[in-house]
Amino acid sequence: MHDIKIEHHPSPERLSAMGVWEWPIWEKEASEFPWAYDSTEICYFLDGQVEVTPQGGETVHMGKGDLVTAFQFRITASPR
Repeated sequence: MHDIKIEHHPSPERLSAMGVWEWPIWEKEASEFPWAYDSTEICYFLDGQVEVTPQGGETVHMGKGDLVTAFQFRITASPR
């Protein structure tokens, strides 16, 4: 079990209700790096794909069109 919830291609109505289109955009070149979430984090992928491996967990794939909720944990993120 990992601490990541992925909703593939949520409806435009859901995204609008969450205010997704008002969120800041984070951009990152292809890289591998450790990351820690101190609280629940929600993101929506506009583009790209990544692999995320929670510490002690299994690798999870996510990308364009995914609404992702990451609960408090440490990860290593790698581009795909």
